[in-house]
Amino acid sequence: MTLTDFPRRVTATDSDADAGSRVGGGAATGAEAAVASVPAEDAGAPAPRAAGREADGLAVASFVLGLLGLLVFNILLGPAAIVMALLALARRTGRPGRARLGLALGVADLAVLAALVAANGTVSWNLGG
Repeated sequence: MTLTDFPRRVTATDSDADAGSRVGGGAATGAEAAVASVPAEDAGAPAPRAAGREADGLAVASFVLGLLGLLVFNILLGPAAIVMALLALARRTGRPGRARLGLALGVADLAVLAALVAANGTVSWNLGG
């Protein structure tokens, strides 16, 4: 199962209910009708549009974290931006360009961190000489 697989809600139509009563040889009892009317999936599952909106939010968040990571906390914000961008792309965001920018900025955060570690010999860095 991938991140883009969403369960689909299946509801019975009136013609399906009529067909079931003809096959079963009679009308459904109250208990059978109650069981048939309960949806098989969880009611708390997000709708496909809500999942798309969530993916858009992940794309924007990865972009913002990537930008912030260039200035501060690049050891934390860079990987977070990369993960959020990959999740947004996997969930088919409506903003793939923003997710790709977040991915690129997250990688740039790690590149800046590597350059600063090579220059200073430590993970911490300062702006003073």
